[in-house]
Amino acid sequence: MTAPLIELRDVTRRYDDGPPALRELSLTVRPGESVAILGPSGSGKSTLLNLIAGLDRPSTGTVTVDGVAVDKLGEAASARYRRARIGLVFQFFNLLDDLTVADNVMLPAQLAGMARAAAQRRATELLTVLGVDRHAAAYPGRLSGGERQRVAVARALMNRPALLLADEPTGALDTAAGVEVQRLLTELHADGQTIVLVTHDLALAENCATRTVQLRDGRVAADTTAPVR
Repeated sequence: MTAPLIELRDVTRRYDDGPPALRELSLTVRPGESVAILGPSGSGKSTLLNLIAGLDRPSTGTVTVDGVAVDKLGEAASARYRRARIGLVFQFFNLLDDLTVADNVMLPAQLAGMARAAAQRRATELLTVLGVDRHAAAYPGRLSGGERQRVAVARALMNRPALLLADEPTGALDTAAGVEVQRLLTELHADGQTIVLVTHDLALAENCATRTVQLRDGRVAADTTAPVR
């Protein structure tokens, strides 16, 4: 059996004296899986993604991704880990207001050493598919929330990352744009992309995920593998 790409063991995350966001959670994700994380608000979904991304650390337990002990990384090492191994799409766009849309999308590729001409071709392709190519020379502040989310999705996909972490990637999109993101995620998974997806969009989970994990009160309440389509 293939070794896990992601492995969390007995992870608890506390932020204050209240109930923990995650409590003694164990979870594995194997290469090529597309996993949808579902659950009510406050169930620990975004905390789980933040721990996998190295944006947060567990209070107890371990987080290992592709052989890397993510819970032990310092700030600089965490940044290198994210740049080299994962693409991130979170609820907040995190676009740089002083860069154009095209330059925002190209930034991960340039940090990874891709030639500018190749980065421009890839960025144009993604912006066209997501319907925001006409805004390539604009600045993010001039775009609607939905348009900025499409740009954020394009940036996350720029380097064809080994692991894609997405927190409500269609949450700010209209129906048509959401369908385009769904199609992109489905195609990426068909090409072998490992995806961990947090969503309230049941259609997105149904169409993009091969496995659904339900969280409740910081624990895994259900873990279901989808039937082969």
